[in-house]
Amino acid sequence: MSRTRINASHIIATQNGAHRHLRDGVVVIENDSIIHVGPTFEGTVDQEIDATGKILTPGFINTHSHLAESPLDKSFIEDVGPRQFYLSGLFEYLPVRSGALDDDAARTCIAYSMAELLRTGTTTIMELGPKPEDAVREANNVGLRLYMGLGYRSGRWLTRDGKRVSWEWDEAAGDAGFERSVSFIEKYDGTTNGRIKGFLSPMQIDTCTEALLRRSADAARSMNIPIALHASQSGPEFNEMTARNGMSPIEWLQSIDFLGDNLILGHAIILAGGSWANYHGDDIKILADSGSNVAHCVWVFARRGIAMESFARYTAAGINMTLGTDTAPQSMIEALRWTAVCSKIVDRRTDVATAADVFNAATLNGAKALGRSDLGRIEVGAKADLLIWEGESIFMTPLRDPIKNIVYSAQAEDLNTVIIDGVVRMQDRTIPGVDMHKLALDMQAAGERMWPAMQKYDWNNRNVDQLSPRSFPAWQG
Repeated sequence: MSRTRINASHIIATQNGAHRHLRDGVVVIENDSIIHVGPTFEGTVDQEIDATGKILTPGFINTHSHLAESPLDKSFIEDVGPRQFYLSGLFEYLPVRSGALDDDAARTCIAYSMAELLRTGTTTIMELGPKPEDAVREANNVGLRLYMGLGYRSGRWLTRDGKRVSWEWDEAAGDAGFERSVSFIEKYDGTTNGRIKGFLSPMQIDTCTEALLRRSADAARSMNIPIALHASQSGPEFNEMTARNGMSPIEWLQSIDFLGDNLILGHAIILAGGSWANYHGDDIKILADSGSNVAHCVWVFARRGIAMESFARYTAAGINMTLGTDTAPQSMIEALRWTAVCSKIVDRRTDVATAADVFNAATLNGAKALGRSDLGRIEVGAKADLLIWEGESIFMTPLRDPIKNIVYSAQAEDLNTVIIDGVVRMQDRTIPGVDMHKLALDMQAAGERMWPAMQKYDWNNRNVDQLSPRSFPAWQG
């Protein structure tokens, strides 16, 4: 048994189910859990962490990510997105990148992403990906709390002409993927002191049959685990689902009894009742009434000029809104900031999507989506998943309201220490056993292998510079 006392100038603690700002307080950890929160503590401890002048907060719960590939979005996916696909890069750019990605590059992406997550405050990550064993191994290496969803689907999308999206089907592959996912969960769920957990991840609403989605929903309820699904994430998907079913994607999920409080929908951004779909309905009310959770990944859309309409509207309706990173950068600091700012722009109001709203989404709401009352909070009985932020740095002063400073001003360098399960996993911005420079070099090498290989996966045989023109032409002479 080991006890650690943390003395901090600012603590964002949880009291009566909500966050509170405790000045000059004490948190005591015993093994992997919090046993005391308050202004003082009279008991004995084995060690102390001095966070004088610093801020202690719960760790962030990141409810949607693709770690095995998304770092290689960098320097390629930005500033592109065909208008006929409603600005989405899913149908031309994602297949090219995924096709050219080799196994070594995918493993590099996982290691790189997990270091990036720790450096920016994620303590619990939900990974939707194809390499579960590699993800488990790396999560154990750096100490992250991992929810792993091995993706599966009944078909795939593609474009043969750059004008329209087509779907190809292999229902047997979807069924086999489901079985692999269940087997993985049965093998790994609850291992490593409970830090490794599983969830079901049928990948996309438009690439899964009704039978596969029903089977997945039934299994998730029976196993008492979360289930995640990409839905209402693009214009082409919305139009395809309405053509297939005569109703919006969310309405159709309701009709097949898929919605519920164990469901985490990424991204639920193109909805009936919103301007992007221009389709009458009230998907927001359906989601709120069903108790379903939404994983909002602001940056993957904002970089293409697409904004949720709006985060504040979903929250006001009573939907449990959570945050994910999805793609590079795997930074919850950025996710907090862009979520708040984009919602304010859409609503043309400054008093909505507040710092408190988005911080709650990254902590308490994420824990609720996972069915975990022991995560996303600093209170007695909670897991000791904690962040220590600088309070006297160039970006964080002057400091009156720690949450406003974290959401609107903090940089990755302001996160000093990460504790997960009571163990210090990053200190002074250093992750033990992780060579950040080597990871960066490995990622560069992965990109150098991937970019030339893309051409054969493009429908029009374009090379990387044709797919994604460089910002400036090369120097001549």
